[in-house]
Amino acid sequence: MIPKTCDAFVVGGGPAGLATAIALRARGMDVTVADPALPPIDKACGEGLMPDALAALARLGVTLDSRHFFPFRGIRFVGNGVSVDASFPKGGGVGIRRKHLHQALIDSAQTAGARLLWGKRVTGLTATGVMLDGGAVDCGWVVGADGENSRVRHWAALDSPGAASLRFGFRRHYQIAPWTDCVEIHWGSVCQVYVTPIGCRQVCVVAISRDARLRLDRVLPMFPELFDRLRKVPVTTTERGAITATRRLPSVYRGRIVLVGDASGSVDAITGEGLRLGFEQSLALAQALADHNLKAYAAAHRKLARRPSVMSALMLSMDRSAWVRRRALRALSCEPRIFATQLAMHVGEATTVDFIRRSLLPLGRHMLTA
Repeated sequence: MIPKTCDAFVVGGGPAGLATAIALRARGMDVTVADPALPPIDKACGEGLMPDALAALARLGVTLDSRHFFPFRGIRFVGNGVSVDASFPKGGGVGIRRKHLHQALIDSAQTAGARLLWGKRVTGLTATGVMLDGGAVDCGWVVGADGENSRVRHWAALDSPGAASLRFGFRRHYQIAPWTDCVEIHWGSVCQVYVTPIGCRQVCVVAISRDARLRLDRVLPMFPELFDRLRKVPVTTTERGAITATRRLPSVYRGRIVLVGDASGSVDAITGEGLRLGFEQSLALAQALADHNLKAYAAAHRKLARRPSVMSALMLSMDRSAWVRRRALRALSCEPRIFATQLAMHVGEATTVDFIRRSLLPLGRHMLTA
């Protein structure tokens, strides 16, 4: 049933929108979420949650069903004839189908008492709230959680001139037992392929490149070892695509309209940090709305983006330059401790000083002398 009023109206029922609803309900706010799709909503993504993302989910009170995820201990880089891996310094990550993650968030939002309107499209903003299929709703706050191509962002005149980086990802699932306890990133000349274990007999495979036409059937033969593993393996899902962008906005709010998740800016999927950012932003936003202090949310939003922005820039430099990629992979394979420090920084378990002293400086020396 469509309400006449609520404290906060969340436009978009993806992970960031549902996480925001859960966080706001914990503050006692009356929350409505609307999305034109029907749940559970699937999306092309790497389907890996790193330890810091799991910690954010725990702070939201979201529990994942162990039947629906598969644990992994760390990250492995593969490319140019070498490989290097490292374990997370604390805890582990999990691979989980996007639809199972979405259902877990739906269950938590419903338990928290959020009002979820599926199959309902918000068509515009009004002076006092939103207009959607079936009528107008008055609300104190409008939260735009409607993704990379956010209409709320456009309606509120919060758009940036454009994305600084735009790439394309395509995903399929394969019925095969995981051959490693890591998420693998295979580095090629024109793309990366991510392999995430998500079940005892299933892996998620994603190719990301700057070419919208570069699909998995063309990509996998570029990686002979991976191609040999998968070419006779049953494919369990159809190929699904998505856009990944690097986007920074001048502001994430205007008046009583505020943005969260990819609607509020994004980092390239190469970092695997999009979901974690959305979860932590939702917690910061709930605190800010409870305090009626959106400046505090903007400051927290900028702080949350710093670490993934740095890691994204480093990893994208390997994507752009064959020289950087070749030298970096060789250096990391020779000094795995450098990679371990990078991974610790990636999940928030290393200081900036440690990262510079134990990772950037020795990596630079190795690359210049290799």
